[in-house]
Amino acid sequence: MSLGDELPELLTVKEVATFLRVSPLTIKRWGKRGKLPAIRINARGDRRYKKEAVLWLLGEMKKEVA
Repeated sequence: MSLGDELPELLTVKEVATFLRVSPLTIKRWGKRGKLPAIRINARGDRRYKKEAVLWLLGEMKKEVA
């Protein structure tokens, strides 16, 4: 069993922050800096993050995220 097996493919800011044990504001800042790319959805522009990108940030996967 791998570290991110129970995670959905797309994660919210809050889910990523909880998983990485950091503030949601930190996740948003990382997105702005390009450290953790976000996908914007709906008219409000809510952020979603690919599971692969989050795991890559932790060093769990090879860099294959677009």
